[in-house]
Amino acid sequence: MKRFPSGHATHPQWRMAVALVLAQLRAQMALPEYASAPTLALLYITDHYASDARDILDALAAELPEVTDWAGTVGVGLAVNNAEYFDEPALAVMLCDLPPDQYRVFSGVAPLGLGFEAHTALVHADAGTPDVAELIDEMAARTDTGYLFGGLASSRATAVQFAVSGDGTIKGHGAASGVFSGGLSGVAFGAGVHLVSRVTQGASPVAPVRTITQVDGSVLLQLDGRPALDVLQADLGITIDQPKGPGLQAAIDTVRATLVGLSEPGSDAVGRSGNFGSDVLVRHIIGLDPARRGVAIAAQPAEGMRLAFCQRNVQAARADLTRICAEIREELESEDTALEAAVARALPGAEPEPRPARTMAGAVYVSCAGRGGPHFGGPGAELQIVRRALGDVPLVGFFAGGEIARNHLYGYTGVLTVFTD
Repeated sequence: MKRFPSGHATHPQWRMAVALVLAQLRAQMALPEYASAPTLALLYITDHYASDARDILDALAAELPEVTDWAGTVGVGLAVNNAEYFDEPALAVMLCDLPPDQYRVFSGVAPLGLGFEAHTALVHADAGTPDVAELIDEMAARTDTGYLFGGLASSRATAVQFAVSGDGTIKGHGAASGVFSGGLSGVAFGAGVHLVSRVTQGASPVAPVRTITQVDGSVLLQLDGRPALDVLQADLGITIDQPKGPGLQAAIDTVRATLVGLSEPGSDAVGRSGNFGSDVLVRHIIGLDPARRGVAIAAQPAEGMRLAFCQRNVQAARADLTRICAEIREELESEDTALEAAVARALPGAEPEPRPARTMAGAVYVSCAGRGGPHFGGPGAELQIVRRALGDVPLVGFFAGGEIARNHLYGYTGVLTVFTD
């Protein structure tokens, strides 16, 4: 499998950004190590370009006639190799060289048909779609592995999605012309497309793991048999029950900075590293109920589930992102390849960046819109960590309103997926 051509650009005028991206793609497609005639394109734009989405797709498709299938969405930011675009007009494209019989583009108005056996799927979803979490779970059940990866579109304008298959729009789109809003869209992959994917958490526990012993809808009433509000105060070392003043305001600020990590009964919510495992779903605290000594959260957990109060932590997020990148490299590299790379980096005059693993053709990274550079210490810091760990691998993605991995909808996480031969 050859490397996937990719390009990205920012410019106030979308036509100039398209021209810059096309120049990068064509230059790479002329190189022997890159695919020369890929048929599937992943297209991501920032919300500055949302109103021009159809024109952008039409312009790219006209200049890349060999590309017959398109998928993608919009984000408040874009992720690319070693950089990110936030609060600026930008677009990114990656051309995937995959066997045409091993993938299918689908959308909310043209669902995946029965004639294709899906192994995994890249999913883009509209957060405004009713029961979106249930739709994601249903989509996962339609794949052999139950594994999805992707995220919810994030936009201060229209939450557009791209989905085009064959010589034109997917049958059933009508006037959508490959650009639409609502529902789910993406690409389903067959068993012949090999992927390695990991989830990295952006929050770490600040208190012991508790068991939910009483709950009313979204209001936690008891944790470990004690009033939930009392447990919250004890775990965070604060006092809400006090007169108005600086002390009360400090306590409220602490609660606002606190989240909850939820996991199923019997699960190991916190791994050996002291951080959350990939099975933990992080959700907001949305209110307190002093009358019932309850804590309201942005979820409806069941009794018996595990819960730990948590906060976003820069160092923990950096360490966990480095960890999943290392796991991916270890899974893809043979011992001989890993040794060769280690020796090469130790030689005098060695390049500061690690060489890419031989089997990586491209990658998709979907991160939470609440993460990005500022959360990791500076502009582009999150993607720089990925590049240092994976090497110079073609990568595109976006900053989402929620991240999808397996059949779950996450928050404050990153989902990194690598295409390999």
